[in-house]
Amino acid sequence: MKFITKSLIICLFLFSNVIFAHQQKAAISTVLFNPNTENIEVSHRFYLHDAEHAVKHIFGKNADIIQSKQTQQRFFEYVMSRFSLKDDKGNTIDLGPVGFEVDGKFFWVYQETKQPVLLSGLTIEHTALRDIWPSQTNTVNVEGKGDVKTATFNGSVEVAKIEFH
Repeated sequence: MKFITKSLIICLFLFSNVIFAHQQKAAISTVLFNPNTENIEVSHRFYLHDAEHAVKHIFGKNADIIQSKQTQQRFFEYVMSRFSLKDDKGNTIDLGPVGFEVDGKFFWVYQETKQPVLLSGLTIEHTALRDIWPSQTNTVNVEGKGDVKTATFNGSVEVAKIEFH
C-alpha cells in the first residue's frame, strides 16, 4: 500500500510539473488613467514561458529572453508595435516606451503618455502574440475612468471600443 501511495504521489508531482510548464497563451494589460501623474500608464504582463517560445518563433531559435537584453529589447519593441490606443475621434494616442523587466514568471512591458484633455472613449488594438498563436488571449483592463472596463481579444477580435460615462 505504501508503494502505491508513494508511486501515486510521485506521478501526481511529475504530472503537475508538465501542467505548469504548458504555455498559457494569455496576457493581461492594464491601461491606467493615473490622476496623480495625469498620464495614461500601460503595463503588459506576459508569461515568461510564452515569451520564451514566442521569441524563438519570431526572432530565431537562438533568441533568449531570459539571458539576452537584446532579445528582451526586441520583444519589448514587438509588443509596443502590436498595441495601440485611439481616442474617441479615431486619433492615435502615441504611447512612449518606459521599459521592460523580467519579474519571476512574467515579462513586463511598460508604456505611457499624457492624458488627452477630453476623452469619452478609447479604441484599443492588441495583437501581440496573436500573429503566431491564433489561440492567444489578450485581456486589457482600463482603470481610473469610472468603473473598470475590460476588453478581451481572442478569436477574430483585434479591436475593442471602450466608452467612459
